[in-house]
Amino acid sequence: MGGVDLALLATMFAVALVAGCVDAIAGGGGLLTLPALLLAGLDPVSALATNKLQGAVSAISSTSAFARRGLIVWRTALPVAAAAAIAGLTGALCASLLSPRLLAALVPVLLILIALYFGLTRGLKAEDATPRLSLMVFVLCVAPVIGFYDGVFGPGAGAFYMVAFVTLLGYGVLRATAHTKLANAASNLGSLTLFMIKGAVIWPIGLAMAAGAFIGAQIGSRLAMRFGGRLIRPLLVAMSCLLAIKLLANPENPLRQALAAMVGG
Repeated sequence: MGGVDLALLATMFAVALVAGCVDAIAGGGGLLTLPALLLAGLDPVSALATNKLQGAVSAISSTSAFARRGLIVWRTALPVAAAAAIAGLTGALCASLLSPRLLAALVPVLLILIALYFGLTRGLKAEDATPRLSLMVFVLCVAPVIGFYDGVFGPGAGAFYMVAFVTLLGYGVLRATAHTKLANAASNLGSLTLFMIKGAVIWPIGLAMAAGAFIGAQIGSRLAMRFGGRLIRPLLVAMSCLLAIKLLANPENPLRQALAAMVGG
């Protein structure tokens, strides 16, 4: 791209601010930022790379806010983050080798299941519960899978981290949100590293969006800490459903094509 005008930078800053606020609470901010980047004229690779930059800054910002409130247990969070970062970088390296069609078909189903889980579960608890997995198994098996997915494809990774922390490690909803942001930041930074090496990030737009995302995430994390599950749960359900709808809206989505063939047949 040539010179970037100030009006475009201001618009992208505003979009990222709103997205950062939503992302800090329930994830799914990419629903706003990625289409905005494509509408701004970026090619898909540059849009994904630039989106990773603002997404990483958003997650780092909300992580810092949650950490100041003592909601992150670093001795357990750091191994998860390290596994997510390595897996995110590995996923980005493998992205060109893997067909996204299977993920495009599978992810909407998983997101709808997550929405149903959080929607139907009676009052998500603020307190931690007994974990179903040891931290070691989570670090070696669960975090790398979600981090790899984040590097390869991405949509809904925050929701996947969230449900994993709640159901497998027994975290209360607010602590799960805090740890989700750190894991998200790690896998975003892992895949961003590859995009930076390739020179795919559009820095003027990316930095403007990063500034907006940082401020928005500070606002969103404070709202999450104030209202807890009353705010996190409905937003998480809504964003999971919206992500599923967005993926299924693509005429080339294999699941949509299969359903259309069944109806047509």
